[in-house]
Amino acid sequence: MEVAGKIKWLDETKTYGGNGFRKREVVVTTEEQYPQHILVEFVQDKCDLLDSFNVGQPVKIGINLRGREWVNPQGETKYFNSVQGWRIEGQAAAAAPEMPPMPPASSFQATDEADRAVEDDLPF
Repeated sequence: MEVAGKIKWLDETKTYGGNGFRKREVVVTTEEQYPQHILVEFVQDKCDLLDSFNVGQPVKIGINLRGREWVNPQGETKYFNSVQGWRIEGQAAAAAPEMPPMPPASSFQATDEADRAVEDDLPF
């Protein structure tokens, strides 16, 4: 699966526990009718993949959905989901169409007496 959009937020790599578990999170805002802010976590050696990316940059991220089951001390079963990234690539931003250069205003000339009269009546 993939998620594409612009990076909204990029966290630093954080280390947890005595085993040195590493995690880094990024939020990608999708570009669709109803934009979504998707939190994607990168773990262990995949954290380093985010080093060359910045907020505002368009990206496409390869993801896996992860689900966990947890039984709390009261015996209730809870379920948690996470979106885990394993690949990220930058995308070229859509370029605005090029417009031909506008000729300078001095190149426009009044075509008849009425146009010249309007030009002469301007207060500036």
